[in-house]
Amino acid sequence: MTPDAKVSVDDSGAEVMASVDSTQTGQRLIIADISRDDAWLAADVTDAVALDDWR
Repeated sequence: MTPDAKVSVDDSGAEVMASVDSTQTGQRLIIADISRDDAWLAADVTDAVALDDWR
């Protein structure tokens, strides 16, 4: 899988955090830019790509 990441023109104020949350169906990886509304994504931990594999 090739990442298709795009950088915002003005991302100087970005505050990005990640967490692993437990749900009834398993664990979910949540990544969010807490400085913006509705800027988040979630994936099952089993489907998430390790950072070293993403490059």
